[in-house]
Amino acid sequence: MIDRPLILGITGASGLIYAVRALKFLLQANYAIELVASKAVYMVWQSEQAIRMPAEPLQQEQFWRQQAEIDDQHGKLTCHSWSDVGASIASGSFRTLGMLVIPCSMSTVAKLAAGLSSDLLERAADVQLKEGRKLVLVPRETPFSLIHLRNLTTLAEAGARIVPAIPAWYHNPQTIDDLVDFVIARALDQLDIDCVPINRWQGH
Repeated sequence: MIDRPLILGITGASGLIYAVRALKFLLQANYAIELVASKAVYMVWQSEQAIRMPAEPLQQEQFWRQQAEIDDQHGKLTCHSWSDVGASIASGSFRTLGMLVIPCSMSTVAKLAAGLSSDLLERAADVQLKEGRKLVLVPRETPFSLIHLRNLTTLAEAGARIVPAIPAWYHNPQTIDDLVDFVIARALDQLDIDCVPINRWQGH
């Protein structure tokens, strides 16, 4: 198992399938994951899947493993409450591989660009920036307004990597999972993590 953990932030943007499949591949590859879902994620689960996500962190661990179809023999998963700003991942002294926020709402983008930390997810992301660690954001929004673009530019200038949820087609996708997995693979590439089986471009 990779000892230094990766923080997985999940916001209330539509597209929880991105988070579930990212978690699946990371745990399969035996990564240690520190997961924090924003308050809005509870509503998105209810809206998109008619599923109630538990609030208690230990119950959340089982919930996310069930959604990802990964048993507790693979990887290490630690869940945190969105309101627990005293959690380990809120401190720069807690060493990590970086942080992936997938999917990332425009509300979260705006708060990060303004340096606001109103919950644990935002604080953890802010910590990655101030410590010079890798922060990868996967915004799932269309179209982008000028405000969105300016906020994303601010974060890119601060060191974040922006990977919009835009799949390619050269790998001949056959299913929705193929499209989702391509985005996840490209996002994890920014963290030097290669654990998603996709057909990469090999040239003509």
